[in-house]
Amino acid sequence: MSALDLFQQLAAPVIQAPMAGSQNHRLTLAVCAAGGLGSLPAAMLGPEALQAELQALQAATAAPYNVNFFCHTPPSDDAARQAEWHAALAPYYCEFGLDPANIPSGPGRVPFSHDSADVLEAFRPAVVSFHFGLPAPDLLARVKGWGSLVLSSATTVAEAQWLQAHGVDAIIAQGLEAGGHRGMFLTDDLSTQIGTFALLPQIVQAVHVPVIAAGGIATPAGLTAAKALGAAAVQIGTAYLCSHEASTSALHRAALLSPAAQHTALTNVFSGRPARGMVNRLMRELGPLCPQAPAFPLATAGIAPLRAAAEGQGCADFSPLWAGQNANGCRTAAAADITREFVHAWLAA
Repeated sequence: MSALDLFQQLAAPVIQAPMAGSQNHRLTLAVCAAGGLGSLPAAMLGPEALQAELQALQAATAAPYNVNFFCHTPPSDDAARQAEWHAALAPYYCEFGLDPANIPSGPGRVPFSHDSADVLEAFRPAVVSFHFGLPAPDLLARVKGWGSLVLSSATTVAEAQWLQAHGVDAIIAQGLEAGGHRGMFLTDDLSTQIGTFALLPQIVQAVHVPVIAAGGIATPAGLTAAKALGAAAVQIGTAYLCSHEASTSALHRAALLSPAAQHTALTNVFSGRPARGMVNRLMRELGPLCPQAPAFPLATAGIAPLRAAAEGQGCADFSPLWAGQNANGCRTAAAADITREFVHAWLAA
C-alpha cells in the first residue's frame, strides 16, 4: 500500500500531529473515529508504556493510525557544559527552596530502538513516523519489512531529498511556524528554516513522493491554502491542544486561549534542541536560545524540578508551552468535531 492509497482510505488526508506530553491514545482514537489519521507520540514511552498504549488503540479501533518516534543520536557527556547549565539553573533552584547541589541529569527521551521495534512489530501500525531524520538502516528495514508506511519530517529541501533517497513513503514539510521541536537533522543552522508556504511548494517540486504540509495550519483556510500549493495531506497539531481528549495541562490550556499565544519563539532551554513554544520567564531570562543548555535531550532533567515546583504554585514560568505561531484555531471542543471541520474543508477545496 502506498501513502496515497492510505490517504484515500481516510475521510480526508488530515493527520493529527503527535504531541508528546500533551496526549495519549484517547486523542488518537478520537481523530481516527472522525475519519482522520490519529497519531500516538512514543518519544517519551518506555516499552511497557508503549505496549499499554498500543493495546488500548488495538482494542478500540480497526482504523489506521500513526506511531511517532524520535531518532536522534544520544549525545556524549560534556561535563563542562553540564556544569555551566547547573550554574545557570542554580539561582532558580534557590528561589524555590530546592538544593542546587542536587540538580538531576538524564536523557529524558530515548531514540527509536530495537526494544521499541520489538513491541511495535506485534501491532504493525499502518504508519510509523520519525522526527530528526530516520533510524539506523536495520531498524528502518524492520519497520518497512512488516508493512508499515514510513513518514519523516523535513525542514529544508535538502532534508526532503535525503529522506526520499533513504526510502520514506511520504515527507512531512515542517514549516518554521510549527509548534514543538524542529525536525531539522542535516544542519543546526536556524537560518535555513523557512515558513510552511515557502517550504511546501519547493519540496513538492523537488521530490516525487507525497508531501504533507505542517506548521501554522490551524484553520480550514490554512488547510485550503496548503492543498492549493500541492500538499497531499496536512498535519495539524496546535488546533488539538485544547481538545477534550488532549492531556494538555490546565496552565498550558489557559495560555493557549490567552493573548500569550500570540508570542512564540524557538527555544532550547527545555530540551537542548530548538522547539517552538510560548515565551515565558525562563525563555526570556536564559535565552530563548541559551548557549549553556546541554545537547538534546539532556536539558530536560534539570528543568523538571523547577517546572514541578512552579506548576505547584499555579505558575507556567518554567513549563514548555509548546505552540505553533497560529493558535487561532485552538479551542475547547471534541477532537472529532475539530477533525470533521478540517475533513469538510479538504473535501470542499
